[in-house]
Amino acid sequence: MKHRIVVLGAGYAGAHVAGTLARRLSPADAEITVVNAEPDFVQRLRLHQLAAGQEIDAPRLADVFAGTAIRLRLGRVTAVDPERRVVAVADSDGGGELAYDTLLYALGSHGDDHGVPGVAEHAFDVAARPSALRLRDRLDDLGKGDEGGSVLVVGDGLTGIETATEIAESRPGLSVTLVARGELGAPLSAVARGHLRQACDRLGVTVLEHTSVEAVEATRVLCADGTVLAADATVWTAGFAVGPLAAAAGLEVTEHGRIVVDGMMRSVSHPDVYAVGDSAYTTGDNGRPLPMSCASAGYTGRRAVESIVGHLTGREIANTKLEYVGNHISLGRRDGILQMVDGEGRAKPKYLGGRKAARIKSGIVRMSLWATSHPTFGLPKRKHRLTATRNAPAEKAVA
Repeated sequence: MKHRIVVLGAGYAGAHVAGTLARRLSPADAEITVVNAEPDFVQRLRLHQLAAGQEIDAPRLADVFAGTAIRLRLGRVTAVDPERRVVAVADSDGGGELAYDTLLYALGSHGDDHGVPGVAEHAFDVAARPSALRLRDRLDDLGKGDEGGSVLVVGDGLTGIETATEIAESRPGLSVTLVARGELGAPLSAVARGHLRQACDRLGVTVLEHTSVEAVEATRVLCADGTVLAADATVWTAGFAVGPLAAAAGLEVTEHGRIVVDGMMRSVSHPDVYAVGDSAYTTGDNGRPLPMSCASAGYTGRRAVESIVGHLTGREIANTKLEYVGNHISLGRRDGILQMVDGEGRAKPKYLGGRKAARIKSGIVRMSLWATSHPTFGLPKRKHRLTATRNAPAEKAVA
């Protein structure tokens, strides 16, 4: 009987793991099913660009997985039962249960409102494609007016910085303000922080530091110090959170709901469940928890692949890296910051900025899309052709 592998989520981590497993495991031995709510692959790294009005590719997952022997199940995961080893899926056909032998949990994260009143009702975000498109529609409406409009971006993490600068560059008629809870670019080196400030000044982004937001209303934001900020559109980028599915399933999770895994990305409470990307809580090679990021998704995904392949084939499990090497920040299309960190996760004194950093970030994004769009690098088809050639009569093989 084939070993049933079910992958929940087809984002950067899930699509990568599913494709790599399909490349390394024989279809005769393993059956791989990917469950995803949306029919398209979402380039989450570029959703701020989509919101700003740019068009980005969204390959259909049916095309991505065509010819790979991966089964695609379009539907929303509503429950996981690790004791029975089944997943409940709701889809257009009414849904049902999907059994597994190995489960790969890669459902990622969503925007975190931190319980701030009014965020869910009035704020926009770029954590998902539908919400990014809603923001784009709102910015389009604001751009039609003679006086433009005001956009308030709350949150000075990488997503907030990229969103504010992208909107300011793409829509110069709008007034953009970035609200930072602490010092702008605090995790960066001093020189990189200077570069960031210069970029905000050049693009006309107003920065409010050491400002906490206590409530969001339809046309304004209320701050902890009593300040009231007018906003025709408030964009909430103040962190990410994971859904309650894993906790409800009885898996061991952190207080924030991330699945606690061992060094092989296996759930410490249910070893037949693996978690990668934002869904997983694991310690990196430096002894510190890996942050939620696309880079972490890649490292945790590779470690999970090696572990799953090793357990199913009996081969030695390769000890791949679990590290966080730095941040790549886009500041519009023609500027950026590449900030490397040391073994303790602290910013190194030097950084790379400007057009070269922007090209590197763009290259990373393109590479991520290509790898996702070619999950097995065409190897299953090539393997099939090679096998047929080897098994053919000698005279035909030569021909």
